[in-house]
Amino acid sequence: MSPVDGRAAVEAVFREEQGRLLASLVRRFGDLDLAEEVTADAIETALVRWPVDGIPPKPGAWLLTTARRKAVDRLRRDKAHAARLALLQVEVDRAAPAPAAEPGADLPDERLLLFFTCAHPALPSEDRIALTLRCLAGLSTPEVARALLVSTETMAKRIVRAKHKIRTARIPFRVPTPGELPGRLPGVLQVIYSIFTEGYAASSGPDLQRLDVAEEALRLARVLHRLLPAEREVAGLLALMLLVHARREARTGPDGDPVLLADQDRSRWDRTMIEEGRALVKPALTGGAPGRYAVQAAIAALHDEAADLTTTDWPQIVALYDVLLAIVPSPVVALNRAAAIAMRDGPRAGLALLDELAGEPRLRDYHPYHAARADLLARLGRRAEAATAYRRALELAGTEPERRHLRRELGSMEG
Repeated sequence: MSPVDGRAAVEAVFREEQGRLLASLVRRFGDLDLAEEVTADAIETALVRWPVDGIPPKPGAWLLTTARRKAVDRLRRDKAHAARLALLQVEVDRAAPAPAAEPGADLPDERLLLFFTCAHPALPSEDRIALTLRCLAGLSTPEVARALLVSTETMAKRIVRAKHKIRTARIPFRVPTPGELPGRLPGVLQVIYSIFTEGYAASSGPDLQRLDVAEEALRLARVLHRLLPAEREVAGLLALMLLVHARREARTGPDGDPVLLADQDRSRWDRTMIEEGRALVKPALTGGAPGRYAVQAAIAALHDEAADLTTTDWPQIVALYDVLLAIVPSPVVALNRAAAIAMRDGPRAGLALLDELAGEPRLRDYHPYHAARADLLARLGRRAEAATAYRRALELAGTEPERRHLRRELGSMEG
């Protein structure tokens, strides 16, 4: 295997295993910084060994074993951790016997367990989400910043602050009790949805979608729904993700460039996934005031039920966005609502709402805002203004397929 192939193989395994690897190490050693450091050391070792020895039959297990050994070595060298190492009684070459059952120990995935742990109420909400996305969901700091609509510098500070708080406050990495789970659930749901969003619309790179990331988020949502079947917002989140992911095959053309909703071949939508999602929408909306994910799932269901863009129930979608905006007064929700109003009442009405959002700091560097505004200006025949908006969207777009699409739209305005 060449060094280039070896590096690609390590990176592919790391993308798949990183979350599980960190979660397992944090649970065993109770130290997030240590877990990150030995994970990086294990990856460096793999980059040296695998091109020579070949990829091991179980690469994830190889990385975990290597990282555990490196963690033990570090702890042994640090006399301050000697007593702690004795208590841990880490077995490097084989997993330790399963501990006695404890509250929440039936969580079937260690990453979900760590998601709940990082949702500790002692951490500010934005720090909890940032830390979990960065360290346990495997997103880069710029990807987390994009998901939460803040600058990369601000996000880096949040992550450092959260780690410092965990150390100084001695927040334990432990299984939350059943009574703690509901209070931490909203943060866990937001993390899973943010992972899915990065998979559905990648923040950077050569591809529009990262299907492996989206499908991993779906898997975690299914696990959570099996764990908490009576939680309506868990059902709502799973429904939303299913109804959106069902369109994955039609969202890109043969060249990988985006295909807008109006132009998608709806026969390529995954009808089995749509029906599964629709079946979850009703229980998510029943039994009290709906949550944010249930309302978004209802909007997605209306899109998936329509034969085409013109027969979509835009009045009902606008009404649902009104409900969603009351639940989540977010500029992104307001942007989507403006786009729906443009479909219901015409581009002039939608553009007026977008112009009202022009001063919103979180939309200033959000390329979908500028692309949406450019589209409405183009539909109104205001080509020069549309070209200016397309140029701004092009400056901000993170993936090459998005940039190619925007360059074509800009060219049509300039031509």
